[in-house]
Amino acid sequence: MPPLGLLTVASMLPLEWEKRLVDQNVSHLKDSDIKWADYVFVSAMVIQREGVKELIERCHRLGKKIVAGGPLFTSEPENFDEIDYLVLNEAEITLPLFLADLQTGNPKHLYTSEEKPDLSKTPVPSWHLIQKRHYSSMAIQLSRGCPYDCEFCDVITLFGRKQRMKGKDQVIAELESLYQAGWRGGVTLADDNFISKKTFLKNELLPAMQAWMQKRKYPFSFMAEVSINLADDDELMKMMIEAGFDGLFVGIETPDQQSLKECNKIPNRGRDLLASAKKMQEFGFVVDAGFILGFDNDDETTFARLEEFIEHSGIVTAMVGLLNAPKGSRLHTRLKGEGRLLTDEIVGNNTAYSTNIVPKMNIEPLVKGYQSVLNKIYSVKPYYERVKKFFRNYKPPKRKPMAYHFYYVKAIFKTMLIIGVFKHDRKHFWKLLMWSLFKRPRLLPFVFRYAIYRVHFADVFGL
Repeated sequence: MPPLGLLTVASMLPLEWEKRLVDQNVSHLKDSDIKWADYVFVSAMVIQREGVKELIERCHRLGKKIVAGGPLFTSEPENFDEIDYLVLNEAEITLPLFLADLQTGNPKHLYTSEEKPDLSKTPVPSWHLIQKRHYSSMAIQLSRGCPYDCEFCDVITLFGRKQRMKGKDQVIAELESLYQAGWRGGVTLADDNFISKKTFLKNELLPAMQAWMQKRKYPFSFMAEVSINLADDDELMKMMIEAGFDGLFVGIETPDQQSLKECNKIPNRGRDLLASAKKMQEFGFVVDAGFILGFDNDDETTFARLEEFIEHSGIVTAMVGLLNAPKGSRLHTRLKGEGRLLTDEIVGNNTAYSTNIVPKMNIEPLVKGYQSVLNKIYSVKPYYERVKKFFRNYKPPKRKPMAYHFYYVKAIFKTMLIIGVFKHDRKHFWKLLMWSLFKRPRLLPFVFRYAIYRVHFADVFGL
């Protein structure tokens, strides 16, 4: 996805400013780009910390001043004194203060505020600054904040516990701007929990989205992050499907009820998590999920239970990570008080086999068990078996499919050549392709998607 924060900030800057955006996820930053600029605006996530340090050194070497904001800098501003101007928290509040001081020639080093802005003032992102062909999905934001207070999460520190929403007309305007910019394909709703205000969704937003999608002949498909209690609301799931949603990310975290109680994961407690995931699949959603290992209640039997849960769920993309305590989370505060914090910083990389806490379980069996889970769920045979299980659970929405661009066709032929001929996945790939062709032909695009995913996971985890 494109860097939605920077694209939105770009729309808040003076119209007369010339702007150029370089997304280092998809392109290289050249010295000529830095030399071109008067100021370099930087936003980053925690996982991009090392890249940021290199960027700071390059900009200062070339004599350019840096303006920085976003999650990394807001969480740990004390680690970035060498940055010229830190514009922290939410830009609707702090950026105008910086711009006003810049205009008078007296900008300060630090701008911060606990005030939470009204999102009706947030402008449409500057889509013209990116090359859309670099992305598999666009992103828009409906809300900020989360009503839940999971111990391991720092979202409410960054955005508050009261969820602030954009109005339906504002969301439709952003969809229209994407459409007019030429985008056709996936759009991710970049919210921490899309379904927190169900009455607003049912009465206002989803009917408006459905009407717009019908008018524009369904140019997009939507994905959102939701809590698992969506499975309790058949009406809401039906309305989401009718509005064009087909993908969900769910924080399942763990099938262990004691660990869910420990981390205060309220929506997940006291329910059949497996049945909830399958129900969402049966309604027409592709469910991706996050899982965590290393809770205080975890023991050496936890790993096999998690492997079994993922295997039976049909959740193909299972994001499994070790428990970390981000600064600002209640977990960070608790473990610091218990003397169980190794460092304030987290790596932010789910594949790094690292944690910044002292777990109750010895670290050696925890890491070994974590590696065992990854090896099991992403090894060739169990992975393809899980894909087939998903195919059996999943009932795709009955609507006109989006038109496939040439690069999709190109990807299909490359997959058949590279994976179907040269990779050791090839036997399982062809078996799944033939099974799907005769049993579930509407799911053929997923065969190619998940075959590519498997190669990626194998590279990342060294399988």
